[in-house]
Amino acid sequence: MHNDSIPVITIDGPGGSGKGTLSRLLAKRLGWHWLDSGAIYRLTAQAALRNGVDLGDIPALVQQARTLDASFGESADGEASVFLQGEDVTAQLRTEEAGEAASRIAACPEVRDALLQRQRDFRQAPGLVADGRDMGTVVFPDAALKLFLTASIEERAERRYKQLKAQGFDISIDALFREISARDERDMNRSVSPLRPAEDAVIIDSSAMSIDEMRQRALDLAREKGLVA
Repeated sequence: MHNDSIPVITIDGPGGSGKGTLSRLLAKRLGWHWLDSGAIYRLTAQAALRNGVDLGDIPALVQQARTLDASFGESADGEASVFLQGEDVTAQLRTEEAGEAASRIAACPEVRDALLQRQRDFRQAPGLVADGRDMGTVVFPDAALKLFLTASIEERAERRYKQLKAQGFDISIDALFREISARDERDMNRSVSPLRPAEDAVIIDSSAMSIDEMRQRALDLAREKGLVA
C-alpha cells in the first residue's frame, strides 16, 4: 500500500485540551498506529539536555533531531509510555520543564524541518492517529479527518494540575496558568507552523466534555468519513 493512501486522523490543539488522551484512545479503538508529536519535540529537548546541548545551539539541536531514537508503547497498566534509546522517559517528559523546552525548540524552523519526515514515517497501515499542533496543517495536510480540540485556559490548567499532582509533582495552579498562557502565546505567534486549526478541521471545545464524550464525538465523525464501521 502506498504511504499516501493510508488514512490519517489528526488531532491538533493547545496543551491540556485533551488531544493526547483522545488520540491514544481513538488509535486503540481503531487498531491504528499513534503519533504523539509533542513527545517527539519533548524527546528531542530531553536528548539535548542529557547530552549537554544548549537549547540555543541550532546545529546541535538539528543533529539531535536527526538521530533521535524514539518509540511509543504502553506500560503494564495500559498507560501510554514514551521511550528514548529504549529507556522509558514518560515521567520526565510530562514535567513543565520538558514542555517549556519542547515549546522553545519547536519554534525553530531547522528543528521542525529535521523532525518532519520522522513524523511522517509513522504513517503505516492500517492507519494513523496523530496529535500535536500542526498535524493537520503541515505534517498531514491530506488527512482524512482533522480535529482541533480547544478548552479554556482555566480548564486546561486544572487538568494539568490534577494530572501532575497524581504523579507526585508539587506544582502551583497559578504557575501552571501562567506557563500555559505563555506557551499558547508562543505557539500561536511563532513564524513557523503556528498553532491554528486547519481550514477543513472540525473544532471541538472540550471544556465541559468528559473524555468519553470526546471519544464518542471523534468516533461519530470518523464514521461519517467512512473510517470506522
